[in-house]
Amino acid sequence: MIIRSTLFILLTAFTGVSASAQSVPCLRLAGPFAVNRPAETDSTDVNGKAFDMATLLDAVDIDTPAADTFNGGRAPGLQGQTAVGVVSFYLNNSSYVKGQLTVSAPKHHSLYIDGEKATAGEQTFTPGHHTVQLKYLVEPADSDSLCIGLDSLLLPLATTDEHHPYDLHDLFDGRRVRGISLSASGRYALLSYQTTQRGGNSEWQRALVETATGRQLWLHRYDAETITWMPRSERLLMETKEQGVRRLYAVDPLTDERQLIADRMPEGSYTMSPTEDFLILYKEQKGPKELSDDVFEIVDPDDRQPGHRDRSTLWRMDLRSGVCQPLLFGRGRTWVSSISDDGRTALVAAARMRLERRPTTVTTYMLMDMQTLHIDTLLCDAEFVDDGDLSPDGRHILFKGSPEAFDRVGCTLPADCTPQMMDYQLYLYDIATGQVTPLTRDFDPSVQTVRWHRANNMIYFTAETGDRVLLYQLDPTRSGQRPTPVSGQQGDYIYAFGMAAMQPVACYLSYKTMEPASAYVLHLDGKAAKGRRAAKRQLKLFDGATAIGTAQLGTCHDWTFLSARGDSVHGRYYLPADFDPSRRYPMIVYYYGGCSPVSRYFESPYAPQWWNALGYVAYILQPSGCTGYGQQWSARHVNTAGHGPAEDIIEGTRRFCREHSFIDSTRVGCMGASYGGFMTQYLQTQTDFFAAAVSHAGISNHASYWGEGYWGYSYSEVSMANSYPWTHPELYTRQSPLFMADKIHTPLLLLHGTADTNVPIIESIQLFTALKLLGRPTALVEVKDQNHHITDYKKRERWLWTQMAWFQRWLKGDSSWWDALYPKKTL
Repeated sequence: MIIRSTLFILLTAFTGVSASAQSVPCLRLAGPFAVNRPAETDSTDVNGKAFDMATLLDAVDIDTPAADTFNGGRAPGLQGQTAVGVVSFYLNNSSYVKGQLTVSAPKHHSLYIDGEKATAGEQTFTPGHHTVQLKYLVEPADSDSLCIGLDSLLLPLATTDEHHPYDLHDLFDGRRVRGISLSASGRYALLSYQTTQRGGNSEWQRALVETATGRQLWLHRYDAETITWMPRSERLLMETKEQGVRRLYAVDPLTDERQLIADRMPEGSYTMSPTEDFLILYKEQKGPKELSDDVFEIVDPDDRQPGHRDRSTLWRMDLRSGVCQPLLFGRGRTWVSSISDDGRTALVAAARMRLERRPTTVTTYMLMDMQTLHIDTLLCDAEFVDDGDLSPDGRHILFKGSPEAFDRVGCTLPADCTPQMMDYQLYLYDIATGQVTPLTRDFDPSVQTVRWHRANNMIYFTAETGDRVLLYQLDPTRSGQRPTPVSGQQGDYIYAFGMAAMQPVACYLSYKTMEPASAYVLHLDGKAAKGRRAAKRQLKLFDGATAIGTAQLGTCHDWTFLSARGDSVHGRYYLPADFDPSRRYPMIVYYYGGCSPVSRYFESPYAPQWWNALGYVAYILQPSGCTGYGQQWSARHVNTAGHGPAEDIIEGTRRFCREHSFIDSTRVGCMGASYGGFMTQYLQTQTDFFAAAVSHAGISNHASYWGEGYWGYSYSEVSMANSYPWTHPELYTRQSPLFMADKIHTPLLLLHGTADTNVPIIESIQLFTALKLLGRPTALVEVKDQNHHITDYKKRERWLWTQMAWFQRWLKGDSSWWDALYPKKTL
């Protein structure tokens, strides 16, 4: 016994590791790099302190790439020289873990965990991919050993392999492409990039790229200046503010030669005319002020919103003379929808509120002669019309609107069925006759961004197509032609789309299901071929896959089931990268919020690829009521208040569990936000199937939300069309989770931003209060100063941790993460 104890003490002293820890067997090594003590002109610095050798640690960055490995023993140094080195390893954990970390190193050293200075001892690691680094200084006479010790909980998680399960910071951080636009000829593309560092600091850059070759011509950092393309010449339009003076320059993108085209511009946004000789300015006009800032009258429901009384007035600024001419006078909200190619005619819109009946906002569309300012009213108080674009020949207008627009000429539903307002269609308006032709009546996808191209008279638009967003084309000269997908397009979710003004060239940013956005330019064939236009040449200007780096992703699979109502309900599921079909996994179910389907937007904070890395299977389904699947499907969002879509979710989840043996049906959770947050609450009143649920910014009481949210009554024009709390009280109460709170037994987490103006926080507070009075398992977590979306980096990080800590508690039976985030309190 004495010999064993002595050997153990000797071994512990030699390794520098505590009795409960073992050395990490292999570390990554950067360096060592030679450093020198500085020449000294004095024996002390300005604070009377002698030089500290530890200062030399700052000579080497902790993120210096490792070029070697270190397997233990004496700290690596350089013969006869002072040196600084960095050893490191990674730690990957799918659950919250706490353990001991010890360090044995030369006298001068610094420990870092995820880039932050740390001290040896007990460490806690949130689920994810972590980097542990030790920077050390070794002098010629030193013989110190170097090792990092971990206890039995942490050691199996350590690795030097930089490949890792997809992490929350793989979602947040790194370089992403955020914008793309084309020069008038399509020869050049301007791309915007955002690079986010861990912690939230971001840098923005712009790049000029040659679209024929993909060659980058320049890359600049930018902060405040606004840059767009001129509509006709091959120049950039750049806005600057010099000593408080606002100026516009036309800039040659290759030489940076600048021409001042507008000096001392008034504040407000602007649009350059197609002829490049005048600007449309939107100058702010302040509305009437109240006599008191403390006691004041609210004139209408929207008067609660900041800036509601203010108006953007329309002005025309001549770039040759500098004369700035008002275009319209009135009290309504006005804008220019489109300007003819010759600059002589503009399609002008003026909207007004009409609270007495649906829709509560109507718009008058007028043609304005830009020289005389004479107007011809085309549509007075148009209902359900979103916006319009003049045709290249100026004879037609392409309007986007709801199925109810133009007396339902584009609606496929029976007269007694109200379509969903957000299921957008295209209409062709003949200016001479006033005749309206629906262009997408029998086209299921919901229209989004639209361009009527001047170079080839073709209409191009993006549309929600199921859970994808794709690019379509339509020839308006061919009567009855259905839109067709543009061939050659890449990706599953186009979120930015533009066209060159003078040539048939398109650009877009698109996500793939399992990949961040890439940037593309698509050269289109100018000649029609059997009613379709093929891609002549496509080039990827930025590869979004580079943002994934060494993260390992799972797989995504489509899964559709036939419901008891006879509907095909589409969905998809995500499996972890290390998926083992013999295991039984917990699962998280997610569904749409608002009116749109859960798209394949890869960077959503509700990230199934991250849930996979934490050991969950994810099932996303598109229940009835969402757009992108046709008017009949989306209309089921109207006046149902969850009834129908909830049945789809419950049936789909049960069916998925039955048909996939790798799912543990006793460990299934669900989550949603906004309308999806309401759905999460409502589901728990209809079934006890789910073992845990998370609702962010959910609606618990339709009646209170209808009146309190900034857009409560106007969103209810979509979801509760022509139904009001006094005409349909049953719909507003019996379909509200608050009025069925006694049926909720599922552990329910309620999350809400304290500054939410869309769905005010009272919606979560009142259901939380009800569940507490009922003694049900629940928690309410507020996110300070955040609105409907959680955008602050640090707050978003903790908000997402909170969601997954709740699921770890209830689906994995481990409350350690939750208890670390929200320690138990006795009140």
